[in-house]
Amino acid sequence: MGIVVALDAGTTGVRALAINERSEVKGLAYTEFTQHFPQPGWVEHDAEEIWTSIQSVIAELMATIDEPVVAIGITDQRETVVAWSRSTGKPLHRAIVWQDRRTAAYCDQLTEQGHLDMVRATTGLVLDPYFSGTKFRWLLNEGGVEVNDDLALGTIDSFLMWKLTNGAVHATEPSNACRTLLMDISTLSWSAEMCDLLEVPMAALPEVRPTSGRFGTTADTTALGAGIPISGVAGDQQSALFGQACFEPGMTKNTYGTGSFVLMNVGSDMPAPVEGLLSTVAWQLEEGGPATYAYEGAVFVTGSAIQWLRDGLGIISEAAEIGPLAASVETSDDVFVVPAFTGLGSPYWDPYARGTIVGITRGTGRAQLARATVEAIAFSVRDVVDAMTAGSGTQPAELRVDGGASVMDLLLQIQADQLNVPVTRPANMECTALGAAYLAGLAEGYWSSTQDVIDSWAVDARFTPSEDRSTVEPLYARWAQAVERSRGWAQ
Repeated sequence: MGIVVALDAGTTGVRALAINERSEVKGLAYTEFTQHFPQPGWVEHDAEEIWTSIQSVIAELMATIDEPVVAIGITDQRETVVAWSRSTGKPLHRAIVWQDRRTAAYCDQLTEQGHLDMVRATTGLVLDPYFSGTKFRWLLNEGGVEVNDDLALGTIDSFLMWKLTNGAVHATEPSNACRTLLMDISTLSWSAEMCDLLEVPMAALPEVRPTSGRFGTTADTTALGAGIPISGVAGDQQSALFGQACFEPGMTKNTYGTGSFVLMNVGSDMPAPVEGLLSTVAWQLEEGGPATYAYEGAVFVTGSAIQWLRDGLGIISEAAEIGPLAASVETSDDVFVVPAFTGLGSPYWDPYARGTIVGITRGTGRAQLARATVEAIAFSVRDVVDAMTAGSGTQPAELRVDGGASVMDLLLQIQADQLNVPVTRPANMECTALGAAYLAGLAEGYWSSTQDVIDSWAVDARFTPSEDRSTVEPLYARWAQAVERSRGWAQ
């Protein structure tokens, strides 16, 4: 039957994953790319380097497999923006990454002008520099990018489709488009009102197509060769929700990646805005068909906090050391780390918060800092799930988890204790890439229905809440105090 290839363009690296009809991984290639920090709070990528990295992992993958490729799925870091030339395909500025905070003051200005209610009603989002629209505006007003007929704007998925098709396709889909501040999530189309507000020319934006369906075929300039269908595209978090088989309302997943992203499927009716959360499109499976919506909470720093312990402080030499080091002590000795390196996301939405460590004494060592960092990840996810439960009126029956840090049993046990629900880790943790592969394969008839996805989902480990709840709430209350000390710090 051949294989399906998923291209996963993440925040710190890209991977190419091949799976067969039984969802078995037949090949995987991965490489990191450069992170650029030109000023405090600014984060950039070289989009051309991302494309070169994609070509590299495709070539590495294809060298290991000899089966035909039936379809390609793409999943990507969502709110990162690229401006490029239609005639040359070259980026016109470094990509501005979702973590970047340079437009915080402009977001404040829009809020002060009274636009927030309209933005919430139209887009499901809040006015925060996290989202793409104000980044596009910055590129056009302060980044030196000229508005003309040659200009193409898009998120990473759009840029990669352009490159894979050698300029034949300029498209995106609702799960990415809804993160731009420019799409009306009720109509799944670009909003003229939002484009006018943010001064973004609609003609430069990609066409919005369904999440699952043929976008185009590869050109002979790609490492895959010509003629392979690109048939499924989704933002990384929605792709993980799909890959975790969360198809029923109330089903919830969290991805512990560079950040943590909690999504709850809320069905086909557009949800009412909930304070502290985002209303987002999960996917649209066919042209003219209904969208599936989700509530989302975004925690900006998870894996990057572990990278900071490794690269910034030298407390560990590799990420895998964090679990054993944190588990070597019973508690953090009342030390709390709030890793608000680029502000706080859900449910606080405070771009002026900054990283904080409180409770340090002469007895504080590497192990206490490591444990406090692991606990911070679990506390941050609880912040989001509590808001989600309050807003939806539904507490998740379980939390399905994936992402790099989900290999850490200590983290998942702390998470189960904090949420007081089971936390389930799947047997195949490549959920983000799997989701994109499933979306592509469904479009091409490689899988017949979402039941095939459900049938292939299997449990690796399940963590149940501890019966002794005596320390859970006091720990969380102290976390809340530490968060308050981190807020509003940046000028």
